Amino acid sequence: MAERALRGARLGAQSFEDERGVEMAARQEIEYVCADGHTFTVTMADEAEVPLEWEDPKTGQKGRLVDGAEPEPKNEKHVRTHWDMLLERRSVDELEEILTERLELLRGGEIGPPHLHRAAAKKRRKTA
Repeated sequence: MAERALRGARLGAQSFEDERGVEMAARQEIEYVCADGHTFTVTMADEAEVPLEWEDPKTGQKGRLVDGAEPEPKNEKHVRTHWDMLLERRSVDELEEILTERLELLRGGEIGPPHLHRAAAKKRRKTA
């Protein structure tokens, strides 16, 4: 058994690969600064698009690009509610008039859930 053992090599402890002939990609060091003044650098490829913010790998704080331009403010649309869309089509006076008409129809039993119509019809029959 000892005759078949590998001698002179520590398996898994070191690599036999060589860096000769390997050309590394062009890199750049990007510096970021946190709100508390702490700075850190990130290595990125030259072709990479550099983000304005990066999370510090040690502290987890958000860092801003040193000498970076402020981000463009996003054009946020005003959130339109159902009420806003309704007011685009009708005035408040028109809406109050429609509400009054619908309430009269509902109370008269002409519209609404069927189980309410039966109760209203029975009451009308008893009073008549």
